[in-house]
Amino acid sequence: MKYAPIIESAASDAPVRPRQITTVAEHIVEVISDSGEGAQRCGQSLGAIAAKSGNGVWTVEIIPAEIQPPARSIAGASGNRVRLGARRITNGGDEADMVVAFNEQVLIGRLGAGELKPGCIVLLESMWREDRDPKIARSYAETCERLVAGGYRLIEVPMERECRQLVADPRRGKNMFVLGMLCNLYSLDLRLAREQVGIAFGKKDAKVVSANLRLLEKGWQWADANLDFQFRIPADRATEPQIVVNGNTALALGTLASGMEICAMYPITPATSASHYLSDVFENVGGMVHQAEDEIAACAFALGASYAGKCAVTITSGPGFSLKQEAIGLAVMAEIPLVVVNVQRGGPSTGQPTKAEQGDLMSAIFGSHGDAPKVVLAASSIEDCFYSMITARKIAETFNMVVVVLSDASLATAQQPFPRPRFSEDWLAPPVDQSAVPPGARPYDWDDATGLFRRFMPGQPDGMHTLTGLAHDRQSHVAYDPALNEEGIRLRSLKLAALQKTLKCPPLYGDETGDLLVIAWGSTKGAIEEAVARLRAEGKKVASLHLQFIQPMPSGIGELMRRFDKVMTVEANWSDRTEDSIIDSENRRYSALALLLRARYLVDVDCWSEVRGRPIKPGSICAAMCAKLAQ
Repeated sequence: MKYAPIIESAASDAPVRPRQITTVAEHIVEVISDSGEGAQRCGQSLGAIAAKSGNGVWTVEIIPAEIQPPARSIAGASGNRVRLGARRITNGGDEADMVVAFNEQVLIGRLGAGELKPGCIVLLESMWREDRDPKIARSYAETCERLVAGGYRLIEVPMERECRQLVADPRRGKNMFVLGMLCNLYSLDLRLAREQVGIAFGKKDAKVVSANLRLLEKGWQWADANLDFQFRIPADRATEPQIVVNGNTALALGTLASGMEICAMYPITPATSASHYLSDVFENVGGMVHQAEDEIAACAFALGASYAGKCAVTITSGPGFSLKQEAIGLAVMAEIPLVVVNVQRGGPSTGQPTKAEQGDLMSAIFGSHGDAPKVVLAASSIEDCFYSMITARKIAETFNMVVVVLSDASLATAQQPFPRPRFSEDWLAPPVDQSAVPPGARPYDWDDATGLFRRFMPGQPDGMHTLTGLAHDRQSHVAYDPALNEEGIRLRSLKLAALQKTLKCPPLYGDETGDLLVIAWGSTKGAIEEAVARLRAEGKKVASLHLQFIQPMPSGIGELMRRFDKVMTVEANWSDRTEDSIIDSENRRYSALALLLRARYLVDVDCWSEVRGRPIKPGSICAAMCAKLAQ
């Protein structure tokens, strides 16, 4: 059976119409391939080049659930979404304006998920049209027909043929060919692109770097000669130095900047890359990464290091966080400072290891056995990942507490430029106190108003005492007496209240009073604020409030909520939907933050959530807010 020809072909010998350069405020481009073909690196490099050019950038990795999924499979799509703008970009946006696909199967999944804008430009590897397997050729042709019929602008690109002129294995070269093509299409500086390729392959042999540079230039030249369109996104170069990193690298950099010297962890998706970066650089500042035999050992190792005098960090994701709970309980009871980072992913159980979700808030607050007060704060941007670590270390050592920092898979892999931090000595911990313990001082000399005390360090003269995980009194003796046990619980809880007195309520984004207030936490901040800005431009009286501290919450939140007619949360954890016939006011499960706010402030807080394993889009939030306003 023969198939209809595609509307556009971009073979090297095709005639080219005069090229048009279109200026746009922003564009979203996706690069998708089979796993192992380098689409993620291509997207990351494109984002870095655009950021260095002065564009706003936010990248979103498209990661399959399997380590090595079958080739040419819908579920195996791997790649990167890159949102480029003339202004600061804070989230991955809505549907894509352009997509580059290495085969039609990885494209089908993106199409089915509604990720492509109507009329999206599709640049598709053409080699499959003539594949020896008739089923593959048929699938390709049928997909192409479907795309054309759906109104997409489809252009077939001979990536394999062009790359084979330079390398024997095009599968290892198409990503750089595509990078060159995209740099040309978005009017990016080829010199910056060459520099980025040098950085990306800097640890490889010089021949590898040279080959990839040739592929980059080949892609640039091919696009220049064969495509009749080009985009320009105005760029405003930053007035101060910027860095372009993902959230996990920002967490690692924050660990260095905080003065913590030990990171103990067990590899787990999507947290592992933080340890990869630390492993490369930590020893340069006297730090050490310890890879333990399991999650329990990692937490215990970090706890032992903290007990020795300087706060340590352990980094994990949801399943590992669950395994650490007993050791976290020990840290709470013994009042040893500890920072625990949970880069959340989809769950429960193995769940969706590579997908984004915010399902661990309640376990972060209440997960340990017994009454175990912990500080819980959530990073909301790449930059916030960096500074949250400094804040966490300070609080942990000041209050002798466990501090949980929540990130998620969305922040972990997203890239965004932000001002290069200017190091301050104030970020670091003071030297470990080895002076003699004053006569009469007790290991747990709690202040009756705040629960705070001066911690004894191992090795301090006259500071010897027994430390266990048992309930204890001020002398660190086991507290069998009911009153002593209750006293310890009361004073450990007072530390949260003492910290709460120092916190400022975050500012509102949008109107000071109005019809609807959206409250949220974590990586949804950028998308929510974009949705609020869109609705305010339409004349709607709306605002958002984004919480960094969730335990304890700062004062003033209740007063802000009462300024608005309606309040709702937006979260990437589950809440029952009222349109389901079985759900009513008596049995509805609320999302995590909504439940906390309703309980604390006795305000009728509604909730809207989405758990599709991807960052929530501004357009989806706009629709949810409009639906709430219409009620």
